[in-house]
Amino acid sequence: MTPETIEQLFTRPDGYHFARWGRPIAPVVFGVEDETLPVIKGAIEAVVTLAGHQMAETDAELGANLMIFFFRDWKELLEVPNLEKMIPDLPRIVDKLATVEAVQYRTFRFDDTGAIKAAFVFVRMGGGMEKLPAETVALMQAAQIMLTWGEGAFAETSPLAVHPDTKATILRPEIADVIRAGYDPLMPVAARDPAHALRLYARTQGG
Repeated sequence: MTPETIEQLFTRPDGYHFARWGRPIAPVVFGVEDETLPVIKGAIEAVVTLAGHQMAETDAELGANLMIFFFRDWKELLEVPNLEKMIPDLPRIVDKLATVEAVQYRTFRFDDTGAIKAAFVFVRMGGGMEKLPAETVALMQAAQIMLTWGEGAFAETSPLAVHPDTKATILRPEIADVIRAGYDPLMPVAARDPAHALRLYARTQGG
């Protein structure tokens, strides 16, 4: 990782945008079998622990502040009760995602400090996603909800890797380092200045 590559991880069409969670994460998962729930929540907990952050059973303001939906067809989202109240312009978003045959989509809500206060994650189990082990899908989503990564952050390279010895799926070490650096207590919960990437870089180097 260089300062430039870290900057690109958080760069969007409207500029640099970094944010981390400002409160404990209270997840709820829809659309999976009961036996899969511990796998998903375990992956989230592993990445949260890596970051030095916290999880909670409930959020005092929202109840659940991380909602993860698994489904087969984007149109299914239009049938979820009250989802359109949480996701503005839901029909247009669903139509766009279905048209491009997207397999995942995330959207965040922020508090007054710019920190993440809620996230909605949608995973379509198609397009090859359904062939991946549950542990891989769960870890992939857990990594991507911890920070506001740019749209192209993982377009060409997955945030995951295979451990050379155990063959287990793990976070790429450099991505783990960035997450850990982003949650350093001395770092801001949100930043729009690209110079922030230099501070992240310093911390990934142990500086």
